[in-house]
Amino acid sequence: MDCSRVRILLIEDDAEDAEFTIYTLKKLHIENVLHINDGVEALHYLSETGPGEISLILLDIRMPKVDGIQILQYLKTDHLKRNIPVVVFVSSKDGQRYVELHGVKADSYLAKPVQVNDFLTAIAEIGLSRIATSHAIKQMSLS
Repeated sequence: MDCSRVRILLIEDDAEDAEFTIYTLKKLHIENVLHINDGVEALHYLSETGPGEISLILLDIRMPKVDGIQILQYLKTDHLKRNIPVVVFVSSKDGQRYVELHGVKADSYLAKPVQVNDFLTAIAEIGLSRIATSHAIKQMSLS
């Protein structure tokens, strides 16, 4: 599989965290990343986007105006988008519990800053292992 075709929506308000996440994805040869740095803008984009246009959403929970919980609630109640895998960025080990206390659940959780191996584990858990497999094949061919 050509990982450049995987469309990842990164919703992250912190510029440094977003830059580091995009850098990590590029190390995996994933270039097709759309970064949105505002929850309001993200909700607008999601409402205008068809269900097959996004392969994965990487979502920060703590954002001003519209936070990640509200975006996750929107996604899980929209019958066209509820099956898009969502990986939530948390800043502590209590982050998953915080999200789930609000009555929603992500497909996986990642602690910031995002590390390559943690990302590969998370996407394998949610059924996007083709990205991890493709990365492993490319790494072996570079050795």
